[in-house]
Amino acid sequence: MTGGARSSIRQRRVSSELRRLREEQGMTCEDVATALGCSISKISRMETGVRGLNVDDVAAVLGVLHVPARHREELLTLVRNGAQRNLVHIGGKLPDPLKDLIRAENEAVALYNYESLLVPGLLQTGDYARTVIRTGNPLLSEDEVDAMVTARMSRQAVLSRYRGPTLSVIVDEMALRRPLGGAGVMHGQLQHLLGMIQRPKVELRVVPFTTEEHPGLGGPLIILEFDDQPTLVSFDARSISGLLEEEPVIQRARLTWRRLRAVALSPEESARLVAEIAGELT
Repeated sequence: MTGGARSSIRQRRVSSELRRLREEQGMTCEDVATALGCSISKISRMETGVRGLNVDDVAAVLGVLHVPARHREELLTLVRNGAQRNLVHIGGKLPDPLKDLIRAENEAVALYNYESLLVPGLLQTGDYARTVIRTGNPLLSEDEVDAMVTARMSRQAVLSRYRGPTLSVIVDEMALRRPLGGAGVMHGQLQHLLGMIQRPKVELRVVPFTTEEHPGLGGPLIILEFDDQPTLVSFDARSISGLLEEEPVIQRARLTWRRLRAVALSPEESARLVAEIAGELT
């Protein structure tokens, strides 16, 4: 894992959104640059996050792209607050936090995910995800559950990209033995897991029941590594979630990951355990 000191997560979110909005309009960087009378490289740097953003430049680009006033102001507020660290959301059903995580996962080169209670979202089946989402928030309507399941399944497309990130997963054995949705759903989930770990970019390790105290008792962990941007840590604590970028947080997360990896089974042993548990459900 590597680190760095580049754009803040707020600036990176705006840069990514500028690129998405431009592509949505069917415009090239050259089109935008011509409309503004500036260089193509300036627009490119704004979209890749390799230069700082200022309100006037971003406002000009948003004008060319005909961005609605409300969304325009949301993005300009992020630019104005760009020097602030971390990006935290409170409340909400769908997911600005999820959108931020998906955006970050698509830009990452390596993902590290520890889960103590559930199979990680990037490796869930639709049936398993539906059970998790519905159980976690019983106030959601069926349409809202459907939307969140679809979002979670779409999120997994990052693993099929040619230059997608590597995914290293560590799960507690309890997450594999808890039959969420019933034996049929759980068996399907474990078989899916066995298929996914055949991919060269996906690695699974399991922390066995026999392990006594370990750092994973502190809860789930997601670390996102990038080629040319600082590392991020994602957190989700019921109605509060976000992306953290402060160096002490990153260092603690990396230490936790190293300690978890030290007590987990090897990938080969982990695969055998998953197959064994799946066999018990048939």
